[in-house]
Amino acid sequence: MSARGNPYDNAFVESFIRTLKYEEVYLNEYETFSDALDNIAHFIEDVYNKKRLHSAIGYRSPMDFEKEKEMEMEMEMEKGVKASKVLNTVF
Repeated sequence: MSARGNPYDNAFVESFIRTLKYEEVYLNEYETFSDALDNIAHFIEDVYNKKRLHSAIGYRSPMDFEKEKEMEMEMEMEKGVKASKVLNTVF
């Protein structure tokens, strides 16, 4: 944590709240509080966390980013397995 009142402490949260308001809350009229909770939960889980492009990860969706990282990890593991096989055959 930095000094008291530093506006950058909550920058990520402030950005998320702004996105939530402009892309979900202001675009809908909710009949009940329960309706609002359901729609906001849907937005967070199914839109923001899975489909929406995020600048922090190169303007990719979190799902695409995670798939790419999984593929990179699999390739690294394969390289490690191949290297160990080469070492085992040499020695």
